[in-house]
Amino acid sequence: MRGRWWRRSTWSLPEVRWAATATGLFLAGLAAQLGGAPRWVSWPLFLACYASGGWEPGVAGLRALREKRLDVDLLMVAAAIGAAAIGQVLDGGLLIVIFATSGALEAIATKRTEDSVRGLLDLAPDTAVRIRPSHTDVDGEETVRVVDLVVGDVILVRPGIRIGADGTVVDGASEVDQATITGESMPVDKQPGDEVFAGTMNGSGALQVRVDRTAGESVVARIAALVAEATRTKAKTQLFVDKVEQRYSVGMVTATVALFVIPLLLRQPFTPTLLRAMTFMIVASPCAVVLATMPPLLAAIANAGRQGVLVKSAVVMELLGRTSQIALDKTGTLTRGTPYLARILTLPGSGLSEDEALGLAASAEHPSEHPLAAAIVAAARARQLPLVPVDAFAATAGQGVHATVRGREVRIGSPAGVRSSSTSAAAEALTALLLEGATVLVMTVDGESAAAFGMVDQLRPEAPDAVRRLTRLTERPPILLTGDNPTAARTVAAGVGIHDVRAGLRPDQKAEHVRRMQTSGAKVTVIGDGINDAPALAAADTGIAMGGAGSDLTLQTADAIIVRDNLSTVPAVIALSRRARRVVVANLIIAASFMTVLAVWDLAGHLPLPLGVAGHEGSTVIVGLNGLRLLRRSAWPRAGRTDRMRSRTSRQDAGRV
Repeated sequence: MRGRWWRRSTWSLPEVRWAATATGLFLAGLAAQLGGAPRWVSWPLFLACYASGGWEPGVAGLRALREKRLDVDLLMVAAAIGAAAIGQVLDGGLLIVIFATSGALEAIATKRTEDSVRGLLDLAPDTAVRIRPSHTDVDGEETVRVVDLVVGDVILVRPGIRIGADGTVVDGASEVDQATITGESMPVDKQPGDEVFAGTMNGSGALQVRVDRTAGESVVARIAALVAEATRTKAKTQLFVDKVEQRYSVGMVTATVALFVIPLLLRQPFTPTLLRAMTFMIVASPCAVVLATMPPLLAAIANAGRQGVLVKSAVVMELLGRTSQIALDKTGTLTRGTPYLARILTLPGSGLSEDEALGLAASAEHPSEHPLAAAIVAAARARQLPLVPVDAFAATAGQGVHATVRGREVRIGSPAGVRSSSTSAAAEALTALLLEGATVLVMTVDGESAAAFGMVDQLRPEAPDAVRRLTRLTERPPILLTGDNPTAARTVAAGVGIHDVRAGLRPDQKAEHVRRMQTSGAKVTVIGDGINDAPALAAADTGIAMGGAGSDLTLQTADAIIVRDNLSTVPAVIALSRRARRVVVANLIIAASFMTVLAVWDLAGHLPLPLGVAGHEGSTVIVGLNGLRLLRRSAWPRAGRTDRMRSRTSRQDAGRV
């Protein structure tokens, strides 16, 4: 328990521990100095503060210098040492403390980003039941750690537990809830030969699964690897700052040397000259500009992670705010995968009405726990049809159910799984319903095809509002890109308010449509969930995957992942990105203003070193804290409200013009 607490605690970060140590030593030295203690008491405390707070940035700066790069960390340490050299040990200590605190704040923001997202993705169990290759004991089973499983092992997955590894079912049948991985909201029937994923929940049957990928190569492990990438990648704004920093630092060192050497050549006093040069180097250092960018973007990533959105990098968080055109997939994106009964077709010769057919089907399906069965039962109850007890009920995974209802033999399942003597009638029903984009169940009564039921996905309840919010944010209506037939696509699009429908597209055609939008000047964000969406996700400026990942390829291609399968988080994260960009701009203005005022003051007048340290390093803390404001939970809904207000205001202004 203590180990887990330590890993989650900010005290596990070395930057925090060194900053706290430096601060404590500085306060002790300050107390000794103010208390009138001799210098041999206060100075060792200040020098220990220098060592604890400055050794890490000093080493990093020397490594950069070896690579012929002038690092701002080294400049800060040099300025502190220079202050101590002229007797201003208190001022140098203050510089070290504030600089170390700034680094600790950035480390905390990075850790919160990683922890919040890892908490969402802590899916796979720690142990699994492995079936021994040779049965040396009674049951031939052993409990092992998931990390010890190797490819080829066979594990037993009992009902109601999570699957321990990515693999293939070799024995048994069950339904598996794999929404955490594939985004499918309803359980999927699994039988021998089907693929399953680590972290997904097994249903009512027992499965034997052959391990195909080790724990480190599973889909869940790949998601965790993306979290680490999010903390390492820098946004383009930051990379631009890095390039500017190199040139600026060289110029600053040149100016500092000139401020020191030229007055000495003119026979100015040594100590005031060195003090002015050191003060200039401190106030003109670009550390506040550098820290102006990453804290807001990292804080925004952490906040999005708490809301179920994994943004893979600061680059993506920055680019999301530039989105001007949204393109969405249909199945699994606008729909939620929970079926409902849309159509009932009674077949010629059955002699059944719709209500009679539905009553028989609901009675037969009532003992089943399958989502399609639940949809049929719900439809019967909505019509207030009575359900009767059944005899000889049996359910076979992948084939359907069989029951005796009032003496009649009823079978319900997929067209391929239901055998009857009227296959042509079933085929006609299948064709008719498929034209409507439905999933078809065929019912036979006493061996004869009697009815076909068309099941369709439910629209996500948040989809219409999400589409409206995306339209307001981008000032362009979203576009529907789907491989489904035009009829089904237009039906779903009408339900959410999308008018531009491009249906029947192959994966490469989806990507081509994205490129055409980009050619017209749009910054395109594509939202999808399956393998067929991967080319479009790759072609887009930013790609967002629903439900964790529809496939390994989608996971690798997407720039952001909606882990909790909530479409309303898309406009929210775009709005949050825009707010983060505004905070970055504000931080750059704050940092540049402080640097300009302090540098001019030092050149034109006499800027005291303590005031220069407090002003410049204080501005670093200000921009850091300003960026970390986006960590607050209130920043997430506020971002959405702010952008809605801005969009409404811009439209009102346009109307007045």
